[in-house]
Amino acid sequence: MNIKELIVNKTAKFIYCTDGALWYDVDGFRFPVPFEETTGAYFKPEHKAINLMRWIRKQLEDNEAQRKAQSKN
Repeated sequence: MNIKELIVNKTAKFIYCTDGALWYDVDGFRFPVPFEETTGAYFKPEHKAINLMRWIRKQLEDNEAQRKAQSKN
């Protein structure tokens, strides 16, 4: 899955809050928005996914790093 597939004409929906983060979902892809990065911002139950691209990209990168680490084992 690439970033474009997740943000173009998509909606991110809030699903839960745990472990210091707001968790959103876009078509089954879940990603966190850490509390420390929300200062002064207003987070709604739904956003255009492109507005949360920063955190979507970070989660995609984290997932890829985990896949590479697992393939080395």
